[in-house]
Amino acid sequence: MNHQLTVVDHPLIQHKLSLLRRAKTPTAVFRQLLREISMLLAYEVTRDLMLTRRRIETPLMEMDAPCLSGKKLALISILRAGNGLLDGVLELIPSARVGYVGLYRDENTLQAVEYYFKVPAELEDRLVITLDPMLATGNSVVAALTRLKKAGARNIRFMCLLAAPEGVEHLYQAHPDVPVFTAALDARLNELGYILPGLGDAGDRLYGTK
Repeated sequence: MNHQLTVVDHPLIQHKLSLLRRAKTPTAVFRQLLREISMLLAYEVTRDLMLTRRRIETPLMEMDAPCLSGKKLALISILRAGNGLLDGVLELIPSARVGYVGLYRDENTLQAVEYYFKVPAELEDRLVITLDPMLATGNSVVAALTRLKKAGARNIRFMCLLAAPEGVEHLYQAHPDVPVFTAALDARLNELGYILPGLGDAGDRLYGTK
């Protein structure tokens, strides 16, 4: 298994994920839980961000205070379900630049087909965090990462809610330099390419569509 896979097993994340998995969880609650989990996951994904010191003045005195250094982060949502994670991460890092990769899965081949691509400039100088709730077959994520690298991205991390072993292995074979952060590594994929036990289709549950 991918040595760059991090399963974030914080109790709050695991509890909220269990609520998210429940078939009877309504759309509005699903959205809120996804936003909360994404904020908690983002703490782990950004744990080693570089800091610098800047002179500030507190109400009592001046001090050299730690502040983030370098270019602002780039958050890349793999449409459409990635937006459910994006909202939570933006609450934590509101200054981040945002981009979108539009992909849909061909239901016959399970391959990713691109229909939209818009990302921030100077990706080569930014930490790029790519977002998609589900790492199932890995086809969409691999396609998105390949596209981002062509656009100049060099420092990429992938954040998802659930991952399947098959998807992790596929991503690692294609992009071994991209660390994966997830709330859970589930058992396997079914014959249709959905994660088991999973939580169903994240996009449909997020937006109330079928």
